[in-house]
Amino acid sequence: KNHINDNIKSFIIVGIEAHVCVQQTVLDLLELGHDVHVVADGVSSQQPFDREIALGRMTSAGAFLTTAQSAAFMLMRSAEHPNFRKVSKLVVDHMKLSNEFNEAMLSSSSDSSIASASTKKI
Repeated sequence: KNHINDNIKSFIIVGIEAHVCVQQTVLDLLELGHDVHVVADGVSSQQPFDREIALGRMTSAGAFLTTAQSAAFMLMRSAEHPNFRKVSKLVVDHMKLSNEFNEAMLSSSSDSSIASASTKKI
C-alpha cells in the first residue's frame, strides 16, 4: 500500500507465475479497492493448470480478464487517439507471427472439446 499512488484507481497486470506473484498482487490490489485488469495472454505459470486456477480465482475475487490487444485499445479509448493507426498496424503485423501461446490455447481447447465429447458418449 505504501508504494501505490492514491490517485491511481485501475491497474493492468502482467507477469510470471500467475498462481503466485501475479495472483497475490491482484488480490492485494482488489483488497485495497482498486480495479484490476489481468492480461490473460500476459501471465504464465510453469503448469497450465496452475495458470487456469489462478485466473479463475482472480476473476472470482473481482478482477477483470482482458487480452494484450484489448488492453492496448482500451488505453487509447477511441479511434481518435493519435496513435490508433500505429497500434492497429502493430496488432495486424503481430497477428501474422507464429504465437506459441495461442497455438497452445487452441490445442488445449480442442483437447477439452474432445474430452467433453468423449465424456458424453460414456
